[in-house]
Amino acid sequence: MKVTAIKSYSVQAGDGRPYFIVKVETDEGIYGLGEIGIRNWGGAITEAINHLSEVVIGEDPWSTERLWQHMFRGGFFPADKVYCCAISAIDIALWDIKGKSVGMPVYKLLGGPVRDKVVCYPHTQGHTTQELVNNCVEHVEAGWKFVRWGQPETGGVFEYQGMDGRLEPVESIRIAEEQMAAVREAVGPDIQICFDVHTRLDTAHVVTMCRALEQFNPFFIEDPLRSENPASYRTLARHVSLPIAAGEQWATKWPFREVIEEELINYARIDLCIVGGLTEALKITHWAETHYIDIVPHNPLGPVSAAACVNLCMASTNVGVQEMPKRPGTFATDLFPVQIEWEDGYAWTPADRPGLGVDFDEAVAQANPAPLTGWTPLLRRNDGALTNW
Repeated sequence: MKVTAIKSYSVQAGDGRPYFIVKVETDEGIYGLGEIGIRNWGGAITEAINHLSEVVIGEDPWSTERLWQHMFRGGFFPADKVYCCAISAIDIALWDIKGKSVGMPVYKLLGGPVRDKVVCYPHTQGHTTQELVNNCVEHVEAGWKFVRWGQPETGGVFEYQGMDGRLEPVESIRIAEEQMAAVREAVGPDIQICFDVHTRLDTAHVVTMCRALEQFNPFFIEDPLRSENPASYRTLARHVSLPIAAGEQWATKWPFREVIEEELINYARIDLCIVGGLTEALKITHWAETHYIDIVPHNPLGPVSAAACVNLCMASTNVGVQEMPKRPGTFATDLFPVQIEWEDGYAWTPADRPGLGVDFDEAVAQANPAPLTGWTPLLRRNDGALTNW
């Protein structure tokens, strides 16, 4: 079996969200699906995929490790984050092909299942504290065992609303404490709370906020710092008692090295669609296991990303929880008519469904193209300074 083509689709699905899907085809009619992790860089990543196809087309899709090394190192200079997104999508698609070619779900090729299903957390939200509480309660009543929301914007706006979005740290910390108190009271002690700082605060403000939130026993604090300097987690870990989750913006195993070896985080937020696909994510997962660090795969994307993450989790012993913004099978069903399964807060890939466990309607993709580029607006402080969205 040989790879014959690699196709890229930037598509607008029926749920209104854009997705960037990669399809790898073979001479035996078996194809695999992958997804890129930074859609706003779609134009550059498309060119990277076209470039990498020179390495992959004509090769055996089972040679995932050799192809990964060639794609990453073949330009002499190590692949950057644009190329790593491209490598990720291609690599995930190759694993999908491998599973389909032997009639097995991908998790069996990753070592076999160590669990029957994977506990997940949704994205809960609200424009006011009461709306947030109501949304969290609705998700709990629907069977979710976790709730999760992000660092609140200020000026009465808790979700991004436009270019004038504002986040003043001290005010945001006060609102975050009020939100978590209200949610904890509403959902009770047994529902886990995940809180995403979204890299919006500096170290001093994170320390202050974490101390205020300790009383509510959150499951973890996610991305409390910007990602450019992993060594900064050494300072944070000395001052914060809450579990820390980080890593969603890191490509390849190398940025994870310091925080894993020095045990500066408690949960590794591996993004399979940025880090280098399943091939690289599996290495980081086993490496984290030696330091008793659980993985919490980052999955803000579509059904292909979700399927890849769940397959990894089903074959890994050190799993905390899986991000799952919405219940699989309830969105983008025009583009993805087959998705992984979900019930009562857990997701899984059925044992009788080979590959990733998700399928893709190429005709729908071709009929609904989406722009290849875009920007994520930044927030502003009261003095006009920028902070991360």
